[in-house]
Amino acid sequence: MLTDFQRKVLRILYNYKGGRRRFPTIHELTVKTGKYKPDVMAALDALVVAEYIHWEDKSDTANIVILEGWEREGERPKVDHTPPSGNIDYWTQY
Repeated sequence: MLTDFQRKVLRILYNYKGGRRRFPTIHELTVKTGKYKPDVMAALDALVVAEYIHWEDKSDTANIVILEGWEREGERPKVDHTPPSGNIDYWTQY
């Protein structure tokens, strides 16, 4: 499962490539995420290890290949969809 920051970096990479036809630089990633370069590099390394991206030549972000643009279905946290207990009929049926 990805952390929130790793998921954010992955979505920035995916959306940036789709919108601007290139990947953001490390500096642009630091600006967009609000984190420092070591944090961004650690997130990119974690995405490589988890096989969301492929990045052999780490001299430039233009060498990144996105393997999956969003978190895998089996790794997403489960959300409980039970209806809230309480009388909401007054507010919804009024």
